[in-house]
Amino acid sequence: MKKAKKPKARKGAWFVKVRGSYLPASRQGWLTYIPYVSFLCASMIYVNQTASTVIEIPIRILPYWVSTAIVMHWVASRNS
Repeated sequence: MKKAKKPKARKGAWFVKVRGSYLPASRQGWLTYIPYVSFLCASMIYVNQTASTVIEIPIRILPYWVSTAIVMHWVASRNS
């Protein structure tokens, strides 16, 4: 059985590509990733508190999460 290789970041890279996604590999990557995850959590809390029905939650949260994920993916691909 082959041992899985740990992905290596190039020198100065903020992120390392792992299976089509990006994970933080440096301090700058973490300083970008933590606010991203915090925004996702805060937007979920906000939508949960202001939604009047359960079906409204995914409809209202989708634009926030998709646009944020696109921006984060772009930033990670540029800095990896």
